[in-house]
Amino acid sequence: MEQIAKLDTIAGQAVEQVPLLVLRPRKGWQQLGLNDLWQSRELLYFLCWRDIKVRYKQTALGVAWAILQPLMTMVLFSLFFGRLAKMPSDGVPYPLFVFTALVPWMFFANGITQSSGSLVENASLLKKVYFPRLAVPIASIIAGVVDFCCSFVVLMAMVLYYGVVPSLAMLALPLFLALACISSLGVGLWLSALNVQFRDVRYVIPFLTQLWLFATPIAYPSSLLSEPLRTFYGLNPMVGVVEGFRWALLGTETSPGPMLLVSASVSVVVLITGAFYFRRMEVTFSDRV
Repeated sequence: MEQIAKLDTIAGQAVEQVPLLVLRPRKGWQQLGLNDLWQSRELLYFLCWRDIKVRYKQTALGVAWAILQPLMTMVLFSLFFGRLAKMPSDGVPYPLFVFTALVPWMFFANGITQSSGSLVENASLLKKVYFPRLAVPIASIIAGVVDFCCSFVVLMAMVLYYGVVPSLAMLALPLFLALACISSLGVGLWLSALNVQFRDVRYVIPFLTQLWLFATPIAYPSSLLSEPLRTFYGLNPMVGVVEGFRWALLGTETSPGPMLLVSASVSVVVLITGAFYFRRMEVTFSDRV
């Protein structure tokens, strides 16, 4: 009995010497915890890689879907809006005009769809392991860059086919892609947090993206609007992205201008407010997911 008592004492002392880490749920509108996210960058990498593999696992066409979706949409738009409705295209061949806008739009729309359901799809992971929850929707957005790169290769082939020579403005494309990432992530953070609390969100997203598609100058140019309506149109964050891509690649005369500043400002506001709302609701994810 004395030996057992000694063993219990030794075990108790060993437990006391082990550093104790207590994880408490954060309340209110607190800091975003970007330092924790940076420390978990390796986890973010594996989440991105997993999303890429799952997206094309057991598919007959694989990555080709990233090309077929904007390509088939371009064919339909060219037929109905280009041939039948005779929609203007700022002096650019209509198929190229549409496809240049569809490449960033598909990245944005797919990012919203994937990130909005990312928390619910990773419910088992959220309940078992602690990690920055922001990594889940961010990984969904980053994984979409692979699709964007595939469709962008086809876009460059079309640019060469139609004999369009890109200017130095093409160097601004990474900035417009970054703006598309910010817009997609900001909306995705709002929708992913809301989707945990209200599962109706998943039914709203297809309807929302469809309306957003026609509210963005993809099948038509924003030059149809005169100032100041054209600048006000920039409240749609994807307006600046789409017109920026056309200006940088095709050299259209209707440069984004003030409209781009409005779109960028709205994107940043949506991202910041979405991140803080996401962190505020994070304490309820494990219980409601």
